[in-house]
Amino acid sequence: MTATLTRPETPRRSTTPASVLSDSWVIAKRNLIKIKRVPEILVFILISPIMFVLLFAYVFGGAISVSGSPEGYREFLIGGIFAQTVVFGSTFTGAGLAEDMQKGIIDRFRSLPMSRAAVLIGRTASDVVYNVLTLIIMALTGLLVGWRIRNSAIDALAGFALLLVFAYAFSWVMAYVGLLVPSVEVINNASFIVIMPMTFISNAFVPLETFPTPLRVFAEWNPVSTVTQAARELFGNTSPAAVTSDPWSLQNPVLYTLIWTVVIVAVFAPLSIARFRRTSA
Repeated sequence: MTATLTRPETPRRSTTPASVLSDSWVIAKRNLIKIKRVPEILVFILISPIMFVLLFAYVFGGAISVSGSPEGYREFLIGGIFAQTVVFGSTFTGAGLAEDMQKGIIDRFRSLPMSRAAVLIGRTASDVVYNVLTLIIMALTGLLVGWRIRNSAIDALAGFALLLVFAYAFSWVMAYVGLLVPSVEVINNASFIVIMPMTFISNAFVPLETFPTPLRVFAEWNPVSTVTQAARELFGNTSPAAVTSDPWSLQNPVLYTLIWTVVIVAVFAPLSIARFRRTSA
């Protein structure tokens, strides 16, 4: 009598929308539980925005005049600080994926009967929670230094929602970079090289009138500039005088930002999922 050896079957992965959402929620929950186990992450998330607001408000505020007063610059500043911080927050996605790949956690996910796209969807979704906490702390700090919301509560909520949607889209860029460069140290340096020029060559911290012409043109069409401008308009922190010389991007910042959001997700979500599948093969 001979024994027949059979190879274990590879677990089937369900790809229905309901199963993908369920698997994504499990991954997102796992990433959020990590806050409890590594509280230093939460401390950094909460302390860093406070430092940004205070340093920029009182250091740059003394040198830059907007509307003729330091308070005017602080209202001008907060929208830019919001945009900068949520964009930098997207690096959690790339760094988290790189760390999971280094520690072999991704290999364990591969052995489970779950959608491979869920790993990325859950990772990017959980980072939205980090950005929500960051915006809450920054808004409270901004109120302490003189920032005020001049529009309705609905407009203000729309401003915060736009910032979160843009940050979510940008997290897919960092997810792709994190899969290309699976090292936490390298992803931090790579993201800094990408994000730093985008945030500083923009209207986040100073008016565009001070820029040389080539940099001003880049800044006017930079999505960081438009999400900043959109936030200022929705919070009511812009001058009542209309600036007719602004390009279309700054005259329609909400629409332009949403267009960029759709394009970024449409391009980098499939690229990230395809890259993840190739590394999982």
